[in-house]
Parts: sequence; C-alpha cells; structure tokens
Amino acid sequence: MEKIDLRSDTVTHPTEKMRQLMATAPVGDDVYGDDETVIRLEKTAAELLGKEAAMFVPSGVFGNQVSVLTHTKRAQEIILGEKCHIIEHEAGSVALISNVQTRTIDDSTGEMDPREVERIIRKAEDIHFPHTGLICVETAHSTGNVASLENLQEIRAIAKKHGIPVHLDGARLFNAATYLGVEGKDIAEHADSISLCLSKGLCAPVGSVVAGTKAFIHEARKNRKILGGGMRQAGILAAAGLEALEMRKRLKEDHDNALYFGEELDKIPGIRVHKDAIKINMIFFDIEKENFDDEKFVSHLKDRDILINGQDGGLYRFVTHYYITRERMDAVLEILREYFR
Repeated sequence: MEKIDLRSDTVTHPTEKMRQLMATAPVGDDVYGDDETVIRLEKTAAELLGKEAAMFVPSGVFGNQVSVLTHTKRAQEIILGEKCHIIEHEAGSVALISNVQTRTIDDSTGEMDPREVERIIRKAEDIHFPHTGLICVETAHSTGNVASLENLQEIRAIAKKHGIPVHLDGARLFNAATYLGVEGKDIAEHADSISLCLSKGLCAPVGSVVAGTKAFIHEARKNRKILGGGMRQAGILAAAGLEALEMRKRLKEDHDNALYFGEELDKIPGIRVHKDAIKINMIFFDIEKENFDDEKFVSHLKDRDILINGQDGGLYRFVTHYYITRERMDAVLEILREYFR
C-alpha cells in the first residue's frame, strides 16, 4: 500500500499469506453446503464465539440485517442505541427488509442504560403498541467505546426476563475483547446472535460471520438465500476469513499504535486529542483554530498520499490498522507539524 489510509480499518488489503491461501483454497457450492473451506470457517468462528453454529455472509450490514429479519416479525419494535451502526450507517435497512419499528436510546458512551432499556420495553398486550421483538447492542462501538461485560450482562438478564432475544453487532468484537483483556466468547455469551466482521482490522477483503444457536442459523440460512446472500464457491473468500480470525491476536499492536499516535498528535499546537477516548484503534480529535478550512486540510493531506475523512460533528477520526506502522505515523506527524506551524 503506497498511500497512508487513516479513514477506517475497512481499507486494509489482504496480506500475502491470505492471497496464497485464497489461491489454493478447496471450494464447493456453499448453497448446497459442500464448500469445505466455508464449513471450516463457520465451525472455527462458532467455537471462538462459544456458539452452536455460524454462517458466512457477504458483509457486516448483511449480518446485522439477516439477524434482525430472523429474530423479528413485521411491525415489531426493536430497541437499540441512537449512535449504533444499524441506525447510523445501514441506510434504513431494518425498515425496508424486516419492516420493524426502531426505538433508540442514548449510547454515546458505547453503552445503553439497562434501566432505560427495561423502561421502554412494551410490556402490556395493548393493541395500540408494537411488540418489542429484539434488543440490539454493539461493541466495540463505532464511537471507539467498549461496553463493559457488566453492562452487556445486565441487558441480557433484562431481555431474558421479558423473553426478548439480544443481537450483538460485534463487527469489532475482537477489538473489544482485546481492550477488556477477555476472549471473544466472554462477550458473545451475553447475546443470542452475533455478527462479526472479518474485514474490519483483520485484513480479509470481504465477509462477516453470524453466529447463534443451530435453530437460529438454520432459519438465517433461508433468509440469507431470500436476501441474495447465498454464495457458490465462497471458499476463496472464506480462506481469507480463516486467516483474519488468526489476525485477531495482533490487534493489541493497533491499539498501542493508536495510543502512541494520539499522544504525539496532542503535542501539535492546534490539535486537541480526546485521549481518554482512545480505547481501541481509533483516535478522535478536534482542531482548535478559528475559521479552519476542513476541505483544504483534507486536500493538503491527500496531495501527500495521506487519506483522511473530513470532520464529523466537529471531530476528526484517525484509525490505525495492519498497514499503519510507527514509521508511517511518524511521517504523518511530521507533515501535520509543518501544516500547523
């Protein structure tokens, strides 16, 4: 990769080892259930997440949407955070695909308040109310926050009490596990289904995995077919996914790099880094200069082969990943020092 791409951890390319594995992967027709590489990926993912079964899907959005569709009935209501990925970045899919109503609550800290979750559950059988069909949680959150195990446990207990399933958007589950110092299954045990992304920070080019009970995955496979997600010789992609699962073991390096990057960025006059918010591989900062030209700033870096997103709500976000080495961070820092000088 020649460019230094700080926009997200979705921009990573497959490693050379991944490319070799993809080129030699045994394949079959996955819709018929005979692609042995896909089978191995699903079995491995299920074991890592402590679930009975798993299913390979094309993307994280697909994983979330097929899970919501499988858990719910039309005209039900789902509870989820107002800043979560399903609400912010999935183009209203739940309304179009599952025909459910969303009820959102504050999750700006990466967690929903369990008391608030329980308060808004539709408890009475009243013809005026939609029935609460699902609670969705997310960790690691796209804000860079990580929910505590205690928070997830409380929400799961409330859900069980009311007979409501819990879906976990675990796109960056292993980042959350790395931050908490636990295994992925220690987080996943607090949800009935999980969607895990293989291309966010793990270098796979395509794909996510949905995990849950055997009965849930059986029904989800039918819904995957309905949504057009049944793939044929998908073992070529699953081979990269298997290696991506191994790459979870190096995520602490990305987290450590984010801390280093954040500390050095904060030393540059004009940049204020939210250092307390650096929990995973994301650095958030704002520019303390009047009439600062966002477009000019982004273009200046792009001209020097550094890709960033413009500010969102006044905040900039840099994301570290496999291809953001200390050497590359130092190169960016030098250009920024010169720019703000």
